[in-house]
Amino acid sequence: MKLQAIRPSFVEFIPKDLEDGVLYISERYKVAVHKCASGCGEKVVTPLSPADWQVRRHDDLVSLYPSIGNWNFACRSHYWIRENRIVWAASMSNAEVAQVQARDRADKARHIDRVNAAKIVRDNAVPPNDPSHATSRSWWRRFVDILLRK
Repeated sequence: MKLQAIRPSFVEFIPKDLEDGVLYISERYKVAVHKCASGCGEKVVTPLSPADWQVRRHDDLVSLYPSIGNWNFACRSHYWIRENRIVWAASMSNAEVAQVQARDRADKARHIDRVNAAKIVRDNAVPPNDPSHATSRSWWRRFVDILLRK
């Protein structure tokens, strides 16, 4: 039976036996896990990072985004978790699923490239106490600040 709501449970370790209707969130290990909301019983693991999924909290309500697309499960469920509610999406064709997966891979690659570029710039930035590079330090600092904001 499809769920219409889910209850967040903040834990350090994800339990071996998952309870239906519970979203287990380990902030320490940056992961959220739950049984598929379709009722199929499959375990859904969502890594938490800027390149994967993110959890937003508002009091006792949580949202997990982006959507959860279980296209490799027999149920092929697709839904969002918004403020503890399950919001069901329409089914998608294989071509639509492939398009979404390609976009997700491209988004993740862009994020990783951005993080790596910022690290390179940060590692090569002129030290702030080097008076011989006062002008370039200002330029580099602005450049680093711009990269880190994106």
